[in-house]
Amino acid sequence: MDDYITAHQVSVGTQIEPIQRIKIMSADEWETLVEEWLDTKTDKYLKIEKMGGAGDMGRDVIAYINNPKDHPTNYQWDCYQCKHYSQTLAPSHIWVELGKIIYYSFNKEYPVPNRYYFVAPQGVGTSLSNLLDNPQKLKLSLKKNWENYCENGISNKSIKLSDSLLKYFDNFNFSIFDKQLPKNIVNDHKNHKNHLLRFGGGLPNRRANVNIPPLNQESNLRYINQLTKAYNSDSSKHIEKAVSIIGSKYENHFQRSRKSFYSAEELRLFTRDNLPVEVYSKFKDDIFDSVINIAEENFDNNGFSKLKSVENQASKTTIESNPIREVCQTIDKKGVCHQLVNEKQLTWVEDE
Repeated sequence: MDDYITAHQVSVGTQIEPIQRIKIMSADEWETLVEEWLDTKTDKYLKIEKMGGAGDMGRDVIAYINNPKDHPTNYQWDCYQCKHYSQTLAPSHIWVELGKIIYYSFNKEYPVPNRYYFVAPQGVGTSLSNLLDNPQKLKLSLKKNWENYCENGISNKSIKLSDSLLKYFDNFNFSIFDKQLPKNIVNDHKNHKNHLLRFGGGLPNRRANVNIPPLNQESNLRYINQLTKAYNSDSSKHIEKAVSIIGSKYENHFQRSRKSFYSAEELRLFTRDNLPVEVYSKFKDDIFDSVINIAEENFDNNGFSKLKSVENQASKTTIESNPIREVCQTIDKKGVCHQLVNEKQLTWVEDE
């Protein structure tokens, strides 16, 4: 074996491609993944609701196009029916699902969806795919199979395809039924914050440069005011405003502090876009727990000494289990201190 073996490889094993991983998910995990995938379609849907289980009347995941509260009898929606089998989806797997949509919309339990999609990790087999591409043939096939699959499969009572239900069936628009390719679902899911949580693969690269706004846009931020007070507690010459720090002996530290604050802000946004929101909150809590004892020590009213001691401790903090440890830098740890000041969890000099 010529390849170098890393500790990470031994720990997690060979990476499983997402398109293969979805095949070993449980049915509930698959429904959750579909719900998350649809959560990325904010330009198309107002809200997503996962139903599933008994009483869902044939609706696993509902994608609302408009608000059902505003249109209780004729709201627009798409249905995503999750079918998790060990093989590709076949016609026999879906007859009862089609029957449910027809029966419950006939009884006005809900309006007919604009589109009804089958979503299956193994995909749709050739026979079913051909039927979905031919609405008239799909209708005739369902009618032929109604007695065997739907008559006693929709609910706990027998539902015969006759009289007014048959008329409704014959007029039903079967072109609403379609399928979604699993590869498209996996690819689109990359835009969801839980994608790495579901599939792994490592975080993307962070931005190389941090954008720092002009100082006049920061004048009301608490961390800037606290920096000014910290310098005043150390200086024999009073600094009236933050802009006066420029040109003073504190300028270099001031600019480093601003850069670290915005580096931490960039990391916060980076984490928000790639991981669950609580990941960054936990990182910030770890920094707080590491520095708070030092922050509570007596520095003889010298806020600048306190600030530097806290920053030094933050930079030494080991991030052990948090997934952002691979992209976190020392500057981010110091920047969190200023975020904590902004949120009034840390203070360099007590506010008057």
